[in-house]
Amino acid sequence: MYNLIYINTHDTGRMISPYGYNIPTDNLLSLAKDSTLFTNCYCCGPTCSPSRAAMLTGTYPHQNGMLGLAQRGFGLYDPSKHLASYLKSKGYHTAISGIQHETGWYLDLDNNALHDLGYEDILTTSSKEFKKEDLHIWDHNNVLEAINWINNYHDDKPFMLTYGMHSTHRPYPIEVDKTIDERYVNVNFASDNNEETRHDKACFMTSAKHADENVGLLLEAIRNNNLLDNTIIMFTTDHGVADPFHKCTLNDRGIGVSLIIRHPKLAHGIVCDNLVSHIDVFPTLCDLLEIDKPDYLEGISFNKMFENEKITTRDEIFAEVNFHTSYEPIRCIRTNRYKYIKYYDTYDKLNLSNIDESICKTQLLDKGLREYHKPLEALYDLLYDKDETNNLINDPSLYHIKEELSNRLYQHMLDTNDPILLGELKIYPNYKVNKKECLKASSKDPNDYDNRGRTA
Repeated sequence: MYNLIYINTHDTGRMISPYGYNIPTDNLLSLAKDSTLFTNCYCCGPTCSPSRAAMLTGTYPHQNGMLGLAQRGFGLYDPSKHLASYLKSKGYHTAISGIQHETGWYLDLDNNALHDLGYEDILTTSSKEFKKEDLHIWDHNNVLEAINWINNYHDDKPFMLTYGMHSTHRPYPIEVDKTIDERYVNVNFASDNNEETRHDKACFMTSAKHADENVGLLLEAIRNNNLLDNTIIMFTTDHGVADPFHKCTLNDRGIGVSLIIRHPKLAHGIVCDNLVSHIDVFPTLCDLLEIDKPDYLEGISFNKMFENEKITTRDEIFAEVNFHTSYEPIRCIRTNRYKYIKYYDTYDKLNLSNIDESICKTQLLDKGLREYHKPLEALYDLLYDKDETNNLINDPSLYHIKEELSNRLYQHMLDTNDPILLGELKIYPNYKVNKKECLKASSKDPNDYDNRGRTA
């Protein structure tokens, strides 16, 4: 049986060098060249907890209970469906170092909750001494714990080790790495290209560089312990970067994710362009690890792609938003060429607190972001419109495409018992939800909270 090492970052999307970006992530590029890289992978929900919960249970957020962020009161209906718990039941020794986003507040260590997810060894160090801008140091401390665990692992059981990083979540490190000249970075998000936004991007690049250095240390430990021949290594992230019109949107910039998987014997240096979803990762890992799949999985294994990268396993992916900081119910279906998006409420302004605080957001607010209207139904031709700016929902020549995708999305929602079909999702008393009009995600003003559930 193979071991599994699962490495994840926070809010990275595909913004790393293996995907063609000028980001200092040489270790990830080296890993990609010795692995299979998936260029067309998408998460199931472009917010932290729903995305991870979907991938690690093999069920959609509206099925597994993680409709919003774990630290805001949302949780898995059944933690035993978590990948760590399932592998533990199959004889794996399980360990975690660093963040997870499937239970509680990821900066607080709740060993009981982590044990409920299936982790036996909790290696994560305390984060309490660090400011958020310095959590890359915490990431480094956690990789050292993971390496120490690997160096001293002598059990006959195969193992699953999860290593999660706060990087590249905002706020980024304050000091730009000396190898990065912020005068010449590419500001590839919705904002002006100016000194402040270039600095912001350079800080993201610095955060990514720190994450990459930790990946390099972990890969070195794997090699030094002769684990390459019996260990599957997987790197991914939860969703797009924390910039306006990226994270917490169903644009490709929000749902498009990195996915790099190294199997000891299969497909080294291969790039696969076919559609895959995070929902497919659990069944694929079961096949690669040569264990049975549980019957609750919704995904489709893409294990055959490691033998032939041209093989197609699906022609559509689905993604959703329910709650991030505020309630914003959205569903989408994406094929190789088209994407159909539908909002399940009537609020057509932006839910501004669902956009993380940044200089980019501040500059856009100064230039009218509050008055921006979002389309409550949209159709995009991704072949000609990769940035999803030209809504073709009313184009008569594409009526049949709209109807087909709308029907396929509706059928998916029926098949998976999506509660949004029954009406507005309930806000329970334990949920922390901002009003749709709230400006700031981290607002402490009680007037900014939606208290409908709290007064019920």
